[in-house]
Amino acid sequence: MGVTRLSRTPLPGIGVRYDLTTREQRRLSVVAHRDGARTLNAYRQDDPDACALSVRMTAGEAEALIDALMPAHHSPNLLSTTELGLVAERIELSSLSHWNGRVLGDTRMRTETGVSVVAALRRAEAIPSPGPDFRLAGGDILIVIGTREGVDAAAGILGRE
Repeated sequence: MGVTRLSRTPLPGIGVRYDLTTREQRRLSVVAHRDGARTLNAYRQDDPDACALSVRMTAGEAEALIDALMPAHHSPNLLSTTELGLVAERIELSSLSHWNGRVLGDTRMRTETGVSVVAALRRAEAIPSPGPDFRLAGGDILIVIGTREGVDAAAGILGRE
């Protein structure tokens, strides 16, 4: 049995595409859209560049498919944010950002969007629950949780140049 090959490709403004080649050399891909939707693609066996099937699913439909494929993945002790109408995302702060060198509280992100910053990743370090006095730096990746609209608004605030 061969090793499963999975690659990840960022799609700016859209989300992330995951490509999988099965042990039978069949190609599948999933596009994880920023709005939580997913597009599942299956490619023809005789022409791996030709899409044979493309299905766009809502976040809820994608979650139902995951449950069908891996029913044992769910633990009642884990918080499922999508069931609560929440999303968690990583937002990278550009070195050109208006907020580079300023403190998190200056963004007024929680007040304006309702989004919580649950962690900041800087180089190889994770800073859990950064406070309003946390000084932002270009390259920081903020882990945020909130509604889809709130997370999109937070990305807009952090993307300000």
